[in-house]
Amino acid sequence: MRKSSAALLSIFSNTTLIIIKIGAYLLTGSISVLSEAVHSGMDLFAAIIAFYSVRKAESPADREHPYGHGKYENLSGLIEGALIILAALLILYEAFKKAIEGFQIQLPEIAMATMAISAIVNLIISSMLMRIAKKTDSLALEADARHLRVDVYSSAGVFVGLLIISLTGYHVLDSVFAGLITIIIFYEGYIITRKSIEGLLDSSLPPDELELIKEAIDKYSDRIKDFHSLRTRKSGSERHIDLHITVCRDEKIVFTHETMDEIERELKKRLPNVKIIIHPEPCTHYSDKCPADCYWEDLKKKLKNQ
Repeated sequence: MRKSSAALLSIFSNTTLIIIKIGAYLLTGSISVLSEAVHSGMDLFAAIIAFYSVRKAESPADREHPYGHGKYENLSGLIEGALIILAALLILYEAFKKAIEGFQIQLPEIAMATMAISAIVNLIISSMLMRIAKKTDSLALEADARHLRVDVYSSAGVFVGLLIISLTGYHVLDSVFAGLITIIIFYEGYIITRKSIEGLLDSSLPPDELELIKEAIDKYSDRIKDFHSLRTRKSGSERHIDLHITVCRDEKIVFTHETMDEIERELKKRLPNVKIIIHPEPCTHYSDKCPADCYWEDLKKKLKNQ
């Protein structure tokens, strides 16, 4: 399944769940159900943004955007994170208001059935989205999948809360559980916002990927003196790697270019969707890895003495 098709599936499922949850809230008056409806509303908006950003991010590089359009996914994640935090604040306000004013939940069985349906549907859709997100390395789809996965946990929590209310008769617990759900939503918004900001600010790739880069380059330590000025960043699902390598100033450019091509191929084996720029520099004999009795110096001395 393509990324855009997965985003469309999320839009459809969220729209259906919103209608069901709003209907259940109107029948029961449960704030926990309303909080879930608002959460699904944010998920629907996020799914729409994800669909748009995924389609834009897949657009090829052009004259005005030579590095591609991958930042659309980072930008959509930032918007989604902000909306999630806003939704949490609204839910917390409504829960506090209901706790003070008092209320009664009507037809708790309907609310419980709604939460069970929501948890099952979101578990199926979120698992599918997360699988596609990992396969395509899509931040927008990952954010959408995490939204729905949190819905699974929160819907299950509301289900348990409503069950306790129906058994004990303490309706104020509905506001308590709604407040607990906001903690989950706040955390979700924080994680997505932080990850999106890191991408927009061109933060380096994670340590495990940097280690893979170093291991790949070290395979060619017999051809290069060292590598330095390593810079990495991520734009959507696309990784960008820039580095300098030090080579013998006497070797032919053809040989240097061959080495650079092999390093690029090795990096692409280890990391998906990567763009690489390698700049060669001539050895000046001041590197720690370039001793005075190197192979090239010995060769020049022999040629000179002949």
